[in-house]
Amino acid sequence: MNLITSLLLGFVTAFVGITPPGLINMTAAKVNLKEGKRSAYWFVLGAVIIIFFQAALAIFFAQFIKERPDVIVLLREVGFGIFAALTIYFLLIAKKPKKKKGKMKKKSTSTRFFLGMLLSALNFFPIPYYVFVSVTLASYNLFYFDTTNVFTFVTGVVLGSFFVFYCYITFFQKIQDKTDYLMRNMNTIIGSITGLISLITLINIIRYYLR
Repeated sequence: MNLITSLLLGFVTAFVGITPPGLINMTAAKVNLKEGKRSAYWFVLGAVIIIFFQAALAIFFAQFIKERPDVIVLLREVGFGIFAALTIYFLLIAKKPKKKKGKMKKKSTSTRFFLGMLLSALNFFPIPYYVFVSVTLASYNLFYFDTTNVFTFVTGVVLGSFFVFYCYITFFQKIQDKTDYLMRNMNTIIGSITGLISLITLINIIRYYLR
């Protein structure tokens, strides 16, 4: 039963974390539109391989710090600084993304595979995200740091990630007008999300020091 719970929690966690429009899922959808599903799936395969290692590394860090509240507070403070800076950047500094015209040149599947790995590796958000999630779930006894549960949870993360990418690839054409709107307003959306995370993190930091 614990393994099923770990698998489902990994799946749901990945689904929640990756569903908002982002660089990787939007790129997967664009590759599908311009080059077909074969290239898109190779891109996704490269991305989920990196996600597997990111989630596993995050849980390794979580296991190390779960008994160290001082380290958790330090991570919260660092996270607050990062998210606050991102909020300022996306809301006040970054230029609005422009809709690109013209067709993308056909690329080999191996190129798309390594592009998926590269973009996923450059995305540093999954590691602190899965650290926070795994520590939180463990505090409610919903997740355990033994090898079997960790592997099952990470497998759920990979499956959830692939499912989200699959949905973007499959349904992007049907919602392209809406996603184009999202792309034009991506900075505001991301800035609002990071701003909300910054606020929640700041509240948790203040509560820790006032208790």
